[in-house]
Amino acid sequence: MASSNQSNFLTYTSARAIADEFGAPVYVYDEATLRANAEAVLAFPNAYGLTARYAMKACPNAAVLKLFTGMGLHIDASSGHEVRRAIAAGVAPEKISLSAQEVPVDLGDLLGLGIQFNACSLQQLERYGQLRPGTEVGVRLNPGAGSGGNNRTNVGGPSSSFGIWHEFVPQVKELVAKYDLKLIRIHTHIGSGSDPDVWLKVSQMNFSLVAQFPDVRILNVGGGYKVGRMPDEKTTDLQVIGQPMKEKFEAFAAETGREIRMEVEPGTYLVANAGALLAEVHDVVSTGEDGYDFIKLNTGMTELLRPSIYGAQHPIHLLQAAPAAAQKDYVVVGHCCESGDILTPAPGDPELLATRSLPLASTGDLCVIDGAGAYAAAMTPKHYNSYPEAAEVLLTVEGAPKLIRRRQKLEDIWANEVPVA
Repeated sequence: MASSNQSNFLTYTSARAIADEFGAPVYVYDEATLRANAEAVLAFPNAYGLTARYAMKACPNAAVLKLFTGMGLHIDASSGHEVRRAIAAGVAPEKISLSAQEVPVDLGDLLGLGIQFNACSLQQLERYGQLRPGTEVGVRLNPGAGSGGNNRTNVGGPSSSFGIWHEFVPQVKELVAKYDLKLIRIHTHIGSGSDPDVWLKVSQMNFSLVAQFPDVRILNVGGGYKVGRMPDEKTTDLQVIGQPMKEKFEAFAAETGREIRMEVEPGTYLVANAGALLAEVHDVVSTGEDGYDFIKLNTGMTELLRPSIYGAQHPIHLLQAAPAAAQKDYVVVGHCCESGDILTPAPGDPELLATRSLPLASTGDLCVIDGAGAYAAAMTPKHYNSYPEAAEVLLTVEGAPKLIRRRQKLEDIWANEVPVA
């Protein structure tokens, strides 16, 4: 697979300065791209009002949360811990919505702070009713269809545990009546996709659910807008997929007299291509004429797990002071003593190796892995091989690198261990 030497926003000069100041590996986020993506989300077509939420699980650094909420985005949290983290970053509780697989033990306290809650199972709805009878609530429903790059990114349909299966609406109604609840929000989420026909189909399914609950005034259509990380991949055009959805909201209003507010909650769309992982080449090895040439980096699955578990593809660039003219096919691997620590797997298949055509590599070269703003720093096998957490840096609009998370000290890895006498 061919590659290029042009990163999304890093040059050799800027990357060298960041590596020299903060060390490598280091995550770098581009403020200008973050802001542009947020503006695109806030302009999502809507008929009767829009609440745009950032799915903070994609990249939960406080600096990113503050930037987005300062622009008018609200927050989608996937755990009680994320709720606490967002509040610690200065997010107002009433701007946080919790949709979780695991109900936090302190749910009552969080609700008391003013957060919004979507029950994602019948048991969760029962728990909420016991805690807050006679109040407003949202539910996450599985509409029966999904869309995603693979089964691990598809969060709708019969193979997904997320949300209450649509055939269990009668049980939802029973619990709402039992606890005198007012169901004001329906939330669905189908996974990664950019096909407007899929989104329109799911919108139609969603409104069949909305029609069954007269108090619903908000429909959250989720996120999962496909982002093109690789040159041959297309990024979802929010205006293209949003316009027919907007028209569906208008048609529902014409049919029923109910003007429903829209919520969206992208994560990847906002941050994926606004982030890069900056590393260094630490070794170049070969397994002979019938084998492979390998570039070994000082990063890997400890900072970017997606290739190892999804076969995910990320652009990889070598930045050199004097760019090599010749190219070579390399397999790029990480620094872990782990056969699965591969940064260039075959597309969609983490079990197979693939090569990238890159300039002739030398120890000390800089390597930029683009598309690492989402589910990179946020999703790692923490401390595998006892590697400390990498630093995070925000490249401001003016081009100045600002530290937003310090590199972890090695001794902090075992600081909370309790020796046995």
